[in-house]
Amino acid sequence: MISLSNISLSYGARTLLDNVALRVSSRDRISFVGSNGAGKSTLLKIICGEIKPDLGKIAITKHTTSGYLPQEGIKLEGKTLYDEVYSAADDINKIQKEIAEVEEEMKLSADKESEEYMELVDDFTELHDRFELLEGFKLKSKIEKILTGLGFSENDFLRMTDEFSGGWQMRIALAKLLLKNPSVLLLDEPTNHLDLESLIWVENYLKNYHGAIILVSHDKNLLDNITKRTFEISRGDVTEYSGNYSFYKIEKERRKELLESQFNNQQKYVKEQEKFIERFRYKATKARAVQSRIKMIDKLDLIELENEEASIHFSFPPATHSGKISIEIKGLRKSYDGMTDVLKNLDMIISRGEKIALVGNNGAGKSTLSRIIAGIEPYNEGIVNYGHLVDYKFFAQNQAEELDEDKTVLEIVLEVASGITERNLRSLLGGFLFRGDDVFKKVKVLSGGEKSRLALAKMLIEPSNFLILDEPTNHLDMMSKDILMNALKKYEGTVLLVSHDREFLDGIISKVIEVKDKNIKTFGGNSSDYIRIKEAEILNDTPEKKLKTENKIKEEKISPYLLQQEEKKRRRDLAAKLSPLKKKIKALEEQLSESNKRKEELEKIMSDENFFSNAKKVKEVNSEYRTLQKNIKMLNKNWEDLVQQLFVFENEQQNKM
Repeated sequence: MISLSNISLSYGARTLLDNVALRVSSRDRISFVGSNGAGKSTLLKIICGEIKPDLGKIAITKHTTSGYLPQEGIKLEGKTLYDEVYSAADDINKIQKEIAEVEEEMKLSADKESEEYMELVDDFTELHDRFELLEGFKLKSKIEKILTGLGFSENDFLRMTDEFSGGWQMRIALAKLLLKNPSVLLLDEPTNHLDLESLIWVENYLKNYHGAIILVSHDKNLLDNITKRTFEISRGDVTEYSGNYSFYKIEKERRKELLESQFNNQQKYVKEQEKFIERFRYKATKARAVQSRIKMIDKLDLIELENEEASIHFSFPPATHSGKISIEIKGLRKSYDGMTDVLKNLDMIISRGEKIALVGNNGAGKSTLSRIIAGIEPYNEGIVNYGHLVDYKFFAQNQAEELDEDKTVLEIVLEVASGITERNLRSLLGGFLFRGDDVFKKVKVLSGGEKSRLALAKMLIEPSNFLILDEPTNHLDMMSKDILMNALKKYEGTVLLVSHDREFLDGIISKVIEVKDKNIKTFGGNSSDYIRIKEAEILNDTPEKKLKTENKIKEEKISPYLLQQEEKKRRRDLAAKLSPLKKKIKALEEQLSESNKRKEELEKIMSDENFFSNAKKVKEVNSEYRTLQKNIKMLNKNWEDLVQQLFVFENEQQNKM
């Protein structure tokens, strides 16, 4: 559907993308990964046409449509929520308008037997058929399904879009995109503004999406569950991996080890030849041999290793001593207007050393509760008691607004650092994406995301025994999240986390507190345990599930014998249709197995320290290896397409049951 060839883009002296090539096919599930600033969002914008590259071509097939969701910056005004989303169904709306116009003309026609009237009837029939094909009659229910899935209530449908905050504005934009149903979805951090329940819904929706998806996300679980091809963007280059994010991490490490082995062998070989050349350079009888070895070295395709940054480790200052209870809440009530309660009759105890996730739908009150615990939000009734010697620190996105605009990044952290060297502080700042001369930037020139990261870094180096963190990972890349996660694992104090990042939470917490219906409910275990429970609840409450239940009740009234015979026939028909597909998949798997086996044999040959001593053999092996890589890539692609066809067919059959 979409093909990019020789795409290059530079900003000043910096080359962001260099000679990039990739192809997007129907039903592809692709992710772009890489550090912040590598060019992931830029490549998405190039594909959707928002940015023009300096060089290269983009080819898009005739009927391919694309829909792009940016990270932020969308503001919708002037319509109700329902009308705004409804406006995205351009094709259906256009046909519906044409149907209304034809109906009006038919009503005004005096002669119902005339040729003109018959033409109107034909037009009406054709439009009606197209409207039905596009599921126009299901448009209302589809809009309601998408909006409720994204966390909007029915009471929100008639609210003006102007009333919704930035995070909800992004949900509206996502709703419009899903309703539009383009051939290719281009999603840049689509889950940043979602709570866990909406995230689960979006993930399941994307799993069953009929078009292609290109995804940029720092949510490793989402990438693993949705994507099947991973493109790493680094230093202008794009490298493809034929698998999801977890596959990419393992395969990248394997390729790195292989490359290092080849590099070491090649360097050893080159040094041996250089030693020979240096020893016999001026000996006439060896002149021919010397020249031969010089030419051999010149012909070598020298292997280069990437200069990776040293891994950064960060530990919190030792948690200060406190009592066994960090905080105790009794009979808490919170209302913003004195009439409508956000929280009511809430009791909660958090003990020293507990690491807890605070979750719930947007608007349920989790951020309100976290601010009450942090002492910055008043409440109407109840008791909030802090434990003995509890010293808490609170982080929220608006903490960035309190930074001194005239100080540098380094000065901000130096003013709160105690016993930490400047070198270690700079390493810490590197983990939060302030590298090199970035530490000397003034706060006033930083972006919103950079200020949030700096505020988080500043808070984390101050001694405390109770951390309250509200969405701390929103502006962090994978490496920075890992640094923070590992530090929180080792932190001996109490942690309360408001976050929807499942993988991040799983690495830290052992309890989940859900804010719902003005109170709380506690779940033991990590976020994955909690999500399994919620996912089951959500999937059991869908209209499709209810319809299946109703059909089951109807079937129970039919003769069991007839049902049994119908089921046998259905299974025979299904087996007949699936058998050829399964045979093709099995044949491809056998070819893949043989190809991968040969690839491993070649890699073993290439890792041998004597491999580079025979130039002819090097050329032959490298040529076969490259051909094998292309074949494996093609076989994987064909296998993925067939498996997807099998999955879709089986899923359709399952839905009919």
